[in-house]
Amino acid sequence: MATPQPGIGDWYRLDSGSLFEVVAFDEDDGTIEMQYFDGTVEEMDVEDWEAQWEDGALESAEAPEDWSGSVDIDTPDTEGRVTDAAGDERNLQASGSVEGVDLLE
Repeated sequence: MATPQPGIGDWYRLDSGSLFEVVAFDEDDGTIEMQYFDGTVEEMDVEDWEAQWEDGALESAEAPEDWSGSVDIDTPDTEGRVTDAAGDERNLQASGSVEGVDLLE
């Protein structure tokens, strides 16, 4: 069976259980940039990718239900307040209104 080409945005799992997303693929350099669920970014050579796939140490995986582990985003919590990834709560502040702005101009 042929080794699948890594797809940007696709999720994979190593036999260690580590879940990661392919965030870049440079065919010219022969490198694949991966971001693990915890946010760690790593690079792998295409040759290593192919060898691990053939050995069964690498497999396709579903994206996690809560993929926010790899990104630092704010999640809306209550009216006018958000809780950031560190669990700190703060007030939302509007930066201005775009009401009446024609976005097609």
